[in-house]
Amino acid sequence: MTLELKNNPTLGDFQTYVLQMKNERGFNTTDKFYECCLLTEECGELISAVRKNNKRGSVGSGSHPGDIADELADVFIYICSLANMHHIDLEQAFRDKEEKNKQRTWKRL
Repeated sequence: MTLELKNNPTLGDFQTYVLQMKNERGFNTTDKFYECCLLTEECGELISAVRKNNKRGSVGSGSHPGDIADELADVFIYICSLANMHHIDLEQAFRDKEEKNKQRTWKRL
């Protein structure tokens, strides 16, 4: 099977692609806790990349600023994967949550 993400994909298309990719490459598709651990690792790498690209951040010797786009993509892949494992349509979840958020009163501290 050749993986290919169609032009102008929907969020559902991304979820389908991630499931196919993980199956094709033999990656985890069932262990939800393990997937959460991997998502947490990727979030840490994203935070590190943002810090290193921040003018106030520091970069140790032998280190270089991470690629924020790559780390965001990794986080997105794990989010799609977790949604798949829980049989959640991310687009619908987003829409439902935003409707709840519209009813909230937001305070700035």
